[in-house]
Formats: sequence, structure tokens, C-alpha cells
Amino acid sequence: MRYRSTRGDLTADAPNFSDILLAGLAGDGGLYMPESWPRISAQTFRDWRALSYPDLAAEVIALFSEGAIDCDTLRTMCRDAYAGFDHAAIAPLCEVEQDLFSLELFHGPTLAFKDMAMQMLGRLFDHVLTQRNRHVTIVGATSGDTGSAAIEACRGRERLSVVILHPKGRTSEVQRRQMTTVQDSNILNIAVDGDFDTCQDLMKAMFADHTFRDEVSLSAVNSINWARIAAQIPYYVRAALALGAPDREVSFAVPTGNFGNVLAAWAAREMGLPIRHLCIGSNRNDILTRFLLDNDMSVRRVEPSLSPSMDIQVSSNFERLLFELLDRNATRCAAIMREFRETGRMAVPHDAWMRMRDVFQGMTLTDEQTSEAMRLFYNESLYLADPHTAIGLAVGRQFKEPGIPMVAAATAHPAKFPDAVFAATGIKPELPPHLADLFERQERYDTMSSQLATIQDAVRAHIRHG
Repeated sequence: MRYRSTRGDLTADAPNFSDILLAGLAGDGGLYMPESWPRISAQTFRDWRALSYPDLAAEVIALFSEGAIDCDTLRTMCRDAYAGFDHAAIAPLCEVEQDLFSLELFHGPTLAFKDMAMQMLGRLFDHVLTQRNRHVTIVGATSGDTGSAAIEACRGRERLSVVILHPKGRTSEVQRRQMTTVQDSNILNIAVDGDFDTCQDLMKAMFADHTFRDEVSLSAVNSINWARIAAQIPYYVRAALALGAPDREVSFAVPTGNFGNVLAAWAAREMGLPIRHLCIGSNRNDILTRFLLDNDMSVRRVEPSLSPSMDIQVSSNFERLLFELLDRNATRCAAIMREFRETGRMAVPHDAWMRMRDVFQGMTLTDEQTSEAMRLFYNESLYLADPHTAIGLAVGRQFKEPGIPMVAAATAHPAKFPDAVFAATGIKPELPPHLADLFERQERYDTMSSQLATIQDAVRAHIRHG
């Protein structure tokens, strides 16, 4: 399997899976995509029903790493990656009401769906870097959950230096402490004066600075790294198979910020999984829902909300879908993205927008509606949901169709957002035992302005002294 950029053509020396894992972002600023979509037969899907989650994940990821990492090695990594999850099913399904299911993706070490991919990424990096005798510096931007999942997956790994940028004061206290209480010397946390989009812009600017990129051997764990998407596809496959696929259609509702999680579901659909609809849930930062309703992809100010992991206006992974909607025309994709960067408005052709609407639906919830959804699902079904999951469930309820299972991605444990959950339901969710002393642990992080040069100097210093 070879890869190409959303802003460039497939070349004779196109990179493989290991190459794009280490590169993160393409040199031309685009995002890597597989040269073609692997297609899975109905019989293969049926055969996969008997597999454990780790073995299924290995089968799926192997389709994208063909020629770079063999399936036996992947199987060993997957079994190791998911061994520490606190539920035997890894990503269990819970029926909340008739035809509405919660896909619980928060049973990993940091209580968020990011663990599902990040635990694999840490092991993939270790494997490839050992093969190539290299060291890389990972810079990540987080709106709350990516940072802690990346830190947990990469802490203490000798071949990785990790720098995580988070928006100062815009994560929950649990989210922040999960990052800042890790004392391993290869980890640096930076609280940036700004919002998530500011952090993401800084990260992308570092990748665009090729001299700096080469100097520090820069790589990424955000969902701009295709390996993250590849490792998220398996849980959609698993959920659909449990509900009757490939002999039955299923729909998914996904609370959405940077578009990576729902893009993984879309990729599963491209591979042959019978997905009827993909339903996007937004909070007040509703650029994706506005786009679906009115073809209005225009950037507004990021506003803090009860669901901070979705406090995003520039959804990086949308570029991958745009590339597909443009029939993989990299020149048009690059031009549209360039104009979006310059004007804050994305001019998506009408026919491409209509094609997206054939599959995707969208809905926005205010903070008040999010609280009401948390209260409603607890009162009616005794299901305790964090704000992000509540948005997913509310969207799923809105768009579910008779006889077609609707699966809402439960992206975070309610204990990550205890204040919001308590205000809505009167229940104070407790952290699991391995995090019970989180509020007693010492924090370690730096606060910095959003000046690129300042952040780059901090990365250099971390590499020297980390």
C-alpha cells in the first residue's frame, strides 16, 4: 500500500505506511491518503465476526500497512495495546433504547476514545523507529483528549520526545491533569494562550517550516497522521458486525470536532461496510453542521462549551473527505484549501456538497440542550453520559430510522467531566482506581504565548534536556 498527499499526485517513489507514520503531514502541507481503498468482501466480514477485537484490529490495519509491517507483528502489537483496557470487549456496545446503541470507546487508560488508536500508535512508532534506528519529536495539539492519550502511549519511550500544546484554561481540569501530572522526562506540556485552532495552527506551521521539521525530526500523533485513522476504523467494523453487518445496514452518530473519528467511519464505508448514514453532532462551534445544512464552511470565533474536545472551527480531516469528493483532484483540493486559509471560507463545489449530504447528516446542540440530553438519557435509561457522548446520543435519536441500528460513539468517560455531569444529573461520576489520586499529583507544564518562534525554541530545549 502506497500513499499520496491530498495536495499532490501519486509518485513513483510514493511513501509506504511506515514512511507516513513518521512523517505525519505531507511535505506539501496536505494529508496522506491511501492510493486506493481496500475492499472487503461480505464473506470476509462474516469471518471476522469470530475474531477478538485485537485480532480484528490487526486484520484491518494490515490492509493499510501492507508491504511495511507484517500481520503477525501487527497482531502482537494489537494484543499488547489493548491488554490494559478495563472491559473484555475493549469497545462494548450498550443498548440505550430501541435501535439506539452507545459504542463505549473510553475503557482505555485515559478514559477517552483517543486511546483506541493512540495505544497502537505508540507501539507502531517503537517498531518502525527501532527498525530504522531513529529518534523523532512528536508535536501534538489537543482540545482535551488527544494530549493525554498521546502522553500515556508515548511516555518513557526512548526514541520519542513528545511536546503537547493545549489551549490554556479551555480543557476540563481532569483533562489537563491527565497531561500535566506525567513526570517522564520525554514529555513536555505547553499551555498556549489561545484556543485549539491556535494550537493546531502552531503545529501545522512547525511542519511547514522544513528546516525546523528536519532539525528536530518532527512527527505527529494528531489525526492528521493517517495511522491514527487506520487504527480507528476497526471499532466501527466491530460494532457493525455485532449488529448484523454485512447482512444488515447500520448508521453511526459521532460527536465531531477535528473530523477524524467520523472520517474513520466513512473509510469503513468505503471499504464495504454497509453504513447507511453518518450523523455529525456539533456544539456551538458548529461549522460542520452549518456546512451540511447550507454549504457554509466559514470560520467563526471558537467559543468555550460544555464539550471542550469539540471546541474547534477548522476541522483538519475534512480535507481528506474533500479530496475524495473532488474525485481525488489534488490540484483543486490544494486551491480550495489555500483559499480557505486566506479567507476563512471554503468554496466547496455544489456537486461535491450534495454528494456529502447523501451520506452525512448534522445537528447542533447548545450547552443547555447538551445538559438536557445528559439528564434525559440518565432519567429514561439510567445511562450516564459525558457531554460529548450525550450530543452523540441526541443526534442518534434524532436521525435513527426504524429497523436500522443507530450507534452513537461514546467518546469519553463521564468522570472526565464531573462538574457538567453532576449539574445535569445530580450524579458525581468517580474516577477509576488508577486515576483516583489525580488531584493530588504534582503538575508540570509551561505557559507560553502563541508566538511560533517561542514554541519552536521550547521544542529545541526539550530535545536537548529531555
